[in-house]
Amino acid sequence: MQIGMIGLGKMGGNMARRLLASGIDVVGYNRDTDLTATLVSEAGLTAADSLEDVVAKLDAPRRVWLMLPAGDVTEGAVTELLDCLSPGDVLVDGANSWFKDSMRRAALASERGLHFVDAGVSGGVWGLANGYCLMVGGAKDAYELVRPALEALAPDAATGLIHTGPAGSGHFVKMIHNGIEYGMMQAYAEGFTLLKGRDDFELDLAGIAETWRHGSVVRSWLLDLTTAVLADDQSLDAVDAYVADSGEGRWTALEAIEQGVPTPVMSLALMARFQSQGQQDYSARLLAKMRQAFGGHAVYGNEDPPGD
Repeated sequence: MQIGMIGLGKMGGNMARRLLASGIDVVGYNRDTDLTATLVSEAGLTAADSLEDVVAKLDAPRRVWLMLPAGDVTEGAVTELLDCLSPGDVLVDGANSWFKDSMRRAALASERGLHFVDAGVSGGVWGLANGYCLMVGGAKDAYELVRPALEALAPDAATGLIHTGPAGSGHFVKMIHNGIEYGMMQAYAEGFTLLKGRDDFELDLAGIAETWRHGSVVRSWLLDLTTAVLADDQSLDAVDAYVADSGEGRWTALEAIEQGVPTPVMSLALMARFQSQGQQDYSARLLAKMRQAFGGHAVYGNEDPPGD
């Protein structure tokens, strides 16, 4: 089997490695040619110098997998590939695209006799060794055309892989997955902050995390990763308190509003990420001035924080 992989960054590159290791031929393209060259020498990737060249080097029916940033970059690649591919070929979007974009792209592909598959992929940088969790939307015949690649990427042929339903459903399920992830991460972060704040107990955060990994109802892979972080450094003083959001959390919050379903945990976890990004700075300053105006409370500058 052959597959084209477009986007050979942290996720796409490791996915290409896993596919190649399973015996699937991969034709790869990346704007950074150094990444492509590394995969050629290390793993046996066949290099392409453009999207059109990827298509030209694949046998029909062609299978092309996108691992690009959501939004304009993916939109541009989809538009170009729809003009390059032939009826019966399959286009897979494996990045974190908005599910309604995937539904629209599937309709455009169908008009040209092409298949479109949206694959939600979880596993991060550990997927190369452990396999990826795959949530895959698209018509059944399209799914079957890429099943060998999906099974090679999954932890094994029987686990971590589900055909979720029609086009768009894979990215929808992955979106909700990421919303849950936001909430879980925020809960762990808040809990360990409370533990750290109790100075009189001199708690060993790494030891507590390690204990919770065994038999506790809060054990999880995220806790495993947290334990490793705390074992290395419990203070985290050198880490900038900035947490990015990739877009999935925002889409989940919007979906909750659209459905009228209360999702306070996931939504507040998203707000906490916004807060870390400095968006709260002006509002916090304004709140401080309000308190001063009505109650005469002190307003602190950068040079004289409370307690100094």
